[in-house]
Amino acid sequence: MLNDALIEQAAHRFALLADPTRLRILQALIDGGELTVGAVAVAAQTSRFNTSQHLSRLSAAGLVARRRDGSSAYYRNIDPTLPVLCDLVCKSLREQAAIIAAG
Repeated sequence: MLNDALIEQAAHRFALLADPTRLRILQALIDGGELTVGAVAVAAQTSRFNTSQHLSRLSAAGLVARRRDGSSAYYRNIDPTLPVLCDLVCKSLREQAAIIAAG
């Protein structure tokens, strides 16, 4: 059974994952491994500034980690449950779409 603190943490995690731009950013990191902010921005089809803001929030939540190398910052996914969660949700969405299409 979940206590109130865990429910609050889960709600915060789901709120972070509810943003389409953050999902694109996470997908870029899951697919591409460790990437610069610029590379993430290109993959997520958003500006570097917007990407940096989202990466800061994801980092503060412990979902991604940052590594500095000279003047560049590299980000990577550090939560092993994210690819599994994304796969489960996307599989469910594809199955529902197939059912509706066959309808």
